[in-house]
Order: sequence, then C-alpha cells, then structure tokens
Amino acid sequence: MKKRYLINGLGCLVVTWFGWYAYGYFFDQASPSVQIIGVQNDGYYCGDIPCVVASDKAGELSVWFDNKRLIDNMYIKNRHQDYPVLIPAKEVGDGKHEIRFSFIDNTYNRNNLSHTIKINTDNKPLQVNVHKKDEEARVLQGRTMRIMFDVNKPIKEAYVNVFSRRYPCFTESQNSYTYESFIPVACEERAGHYTLALDVTDNLGVTKHLDQVFEVVRYPFKKQYLRVGSEKIAQENELGRESKELEQIIEQLTQSSVQQKLWRGQFCSPIDIDRITCDFGTIRTTQYKGRYAHKALDIINTPKSVVWAPHNGVVVLKERFAANGNTVILDHGWGILSMMCHLDEFADIDIGDLVVQGNPVGTIGKSGYATGYHVHWETLINNVPIDPLQWIEVTT
Repeated sequence: MKKRYLINGLGCLVVTWFGWYAYGYFFDQASPSVQIIGVQNDGYYCGDIPCVVASDKAGELSVWFDNKRLIDNMYIKNRHQDYPVLIPAKEVGDGKHEIRFSFIDNTYNRNNLSHTIKINTDNKPLQVNVHKKDEEARVLQGRTMRIMFDVNKPIKEAYVNVFSRRYPCFTESQNSYTYESFIPVACEERAGHYTLALDVTDNLGVTKHLDQVFEVVRYPFKKQYLRVGSEKIAQENELGRESKELEQIIEQLTQSSVQQKLWRGQFCSPIDIDRITCDFGTIRTTQYKGRYAHKALDIINTPKSVVWAPHNGVVVLKERFAANGNTVILDHGWGILSMMCHLDEFADIDIGDLVVQGNPVGTIGKSGYATGYHVHWETLINNVPIDPLQWIEVTT
C-alpha cells in the first residue's frame, strides 16, 4: 500500500510538472528577459570586449557586431546562467559601433527579444603635446597666461590646476584637437615661481598628468587718490543696488557661464579710447572704499557716445548699481566675462540676447560713483579680474 501511494504521488508530481510545462510551452506569451553584462550604451572601450549574456528562459541567442554575425542561434539550455560573448573590437576603427543581440525562447509562440547597444571604441593611447614658448614661462601680475596643447584623439575632459584652483580646458575651435585654457594671475598674486598641473583624461578614463613651471613677475602698479562728492554718493545709493549684490551676482554668473567658446580671435576695446584715466591694477584711495586695487580700465571718449561689445557674448546682466551705475555684463563662455559700467543709457538689449563684437550695449556716462564721463571696463576669468588690454593685443 505504501509503495502504491508513493508511486501514485510521484505520478501526480510528474503529471503536474508536465501540465505546467505544457501550459508554459503553449500559452507563455511573455517576452524573455535578457541581460547583457559588460557593455553599456554610449560607453567607451579599448580592445576586445568580454561580456556575458543572461536570460530568464531557455532559447536561441544570436549576436551581431556592425552587422557581422558573431553567434548564430546558439542554444541556451539553462536559464539564469551567464554565457560569455567576446566582441572583437580591437582591430576596428575608432568611433561608433553597434552590438545587436537577438534571443528567441523555446516556447510554442517563439517569444523574442532584440536589443541594440551603441558603443564607442578608443584603441589609441592618449598623447598630449604642450605648446611651449619662452615668454609664456613668465607672466606679469594682473595678466593672463594661456596654456595650449594638442591631443591625438577626442578626450573626455582636461583641467589646469594652479593657485589652488581648477581651470577648464576647451577646444580652440569647433572639432579641433587643439585645446586651450586661460589662467588669470591676480594682482595680489605673489611674485615667484609656481608649478601648474595639466590633467588630460580620455574617454576611457586614462589620465595624462603634466607639470609646467612658470614665473609670476611683479608689476609696478600706479597709485591714485580719488574724491567723490558725498551728495553724488547719496544720490546714487538711492538709484542703484548695493555693490555687495553685484559681487554675489558675478559669482553666480561665473558658475553658470556658458560651456562654449563664443568668441574667436582678438577682443576689441568697448570704445575708441581717447585716453586711459586709470590703469588696470592702480592702487586707488577713496573716502568711501579706502585703499584698494582698481581692477579695471577707466577709458574715455566723447560723452554719451556709443559703447559696444568687446566680442561675441550673451547679455547676462543689465542693471544699475550704486557704485557702478548702469552696468552691462557679457558672458563670452567658459567663465570669461566683460563688464562695462557707468553707462549713461542702455542699448536696446535684453538678458539672454546674443550680441556680436561691435554691437551697441549702451552709451558713455557717469552714473554711479563717477566723477566724469568714462567707461569702467573690466574683464574677469573665473571671477578673477585681469588686464583687458592684453586681450586686445593678442589673438585668443
């Protein structure tokens, strides 16, 4: 009796298992779940790519690489088991390629799944060639140092680390393999020898590190005493926003600067300069600010004559401030800003407008704490003011 019950029990299990199998075989219409481990869409790879395929069902697997069949209806017997696949990407040209997987389960309905992964191959070792000039090894306080280098392939990113800050590198022109970075040397930076570190990282995550020694040279900045009438200061305080607000706004504009080089070639001065009334970096003394470095150029020409854009850029500020008066700031991209202050009137421009070199932004005025008609012309790189004259004397 016990044997009979045991046999009957096993028979029931066999019938039940066969029933579930038959039901699954004839009525399962669910698509199989397939995982491809080891490759990601838009990923970068070097050499042959080992990956594995895992499925929740038994069935047949086919794999193509750039329309070339690598695996033809390979039968996967055990589900949840990894099956190795090697993608032969070592000898193909660098660039974009496609891997296509097709899986058909072994049910009556032949449920199938097709999946395409687009990848990038990068089989060239990264090479970096820095442009070196003797004069670039020395830079004056308040000036800009330009770093240039060539790479042999597209890269992910590059930065220059110096003065405890990090500055981005970007292509000199569209689709170029020549990169550049502009390093501002603050007026207050101590004279002496420094080392900058250039880190270039390719799309595989490989980083080339290069060091370069340069010298910051002391510059004999002038001195100036300026007196602004108390009535003028009181009047401008009523008309414009506080100067502290402008400092905060410039910091925000630097952080949100366009990650694109909007200019090419030399900058120009925002007016035809008749005379410079205050040089960049002049140590100025006033009754309202005390002793400070004037980190801009004060330039003059005919009162109320046109002021134009020094180069292509986006209008990111058009506002009146107590000390600076009517102020316009242009974003040229990558943290490089031009600011024109003390304008009499604004041109017909709005925030977000893209202006090109020479487009009007306003007229020469004496709004703010100004003692006469002039333009306060300031250039900033990552919120560090530098001498704008250097940018109209050299090609950038």
